[in-house]
Amino acid sequence: QVQLVESGGGLVQAGGSLRLSCAASGSIFSHSVMGWYRQAPGKQREWVTHITTGGTTNYADSVKDRFTISRDNAKRTVYLQMNSLKPEDTAVYYCRLEAASPYFISWGQGTQVTVSS
Repeated sequence: QVQLVESGGGLVQAGGSLRLSCAASGSIFSHSVMGWYRQAPGKQREWVTHITTGGTTNYADSVKDRFTISRDNAKRTVYLQMNSLKPEDTAVYYCRLEAASPYFISWGQGTQVTVSS
C-alpha cells in the first residue's frame, strides 16, 4: 500500500487562493492516476479532479477554470491550486491514488479547507 499525506488546507476568505499538496510514498506514484475529492458537511464525498500518468486532467464543472491539478513525479507529489475560492468550496479535501498493476486505491487522511464569505 501507499501512504498519502495531504497538506496546505486552512481558512481563507472568498476570492482567495490555497494550494494543497499530497505526498506519496512508493515509486508506484508515477504509474498512478492521482485525484482530489472533497466532502462537505452532511454531503457525500465528490470527485473534484484527476490527472493521469500522461498528464491529462479533468475537472468537475463546479471547479473548472478555478482549480488546477498538477503532479511532480520526481517528488511523488500532486498539487491542487485553488483560486477564486467560494464558500461552497468548504470541505475536507482528500487525495486519492489509483494504481493499475496491481490494482488498488489509496486515500489520504484529508485536509480541511474553509472559505469564509
